Amino acid sequence: MSIWVECLISFLILVGASFTLLGSIGLARLPDFFMRVHGPTKTTTLGVGTMVVASAIYFSVTGDGISLREIIATVFLFITAPVSAHLLTKAALHVAGK
Repeated sequence: MSIWVECLISFLILVGASFTLLGSIGLARLPDFFMRVHGPTKTTTLGVGTMVVASAIYFSVTGDGISLREIIATVFLFITAPVSAHLLTKAALHVAGK
């Protein structure tokens, strides 16, 4: 593996870890439920997605070919995280309206 690929993977892992940390801080520090849902949904999804892309690059370079498992996990993450946050928010609005 070349030094440039290692630097790219390291950069993606650091960026992903930073976004995940920001999302976790937002979850702990924001005052109400709706703000707590918003912060981790955006930042943590981007952070975990970035780390999974780094994993896909690593296993694609060191393995036999393109690693489809990580790509499928990334697509699944980017589809399900916003939908689950939307459903949680709709449920909270429904409960708050009663």
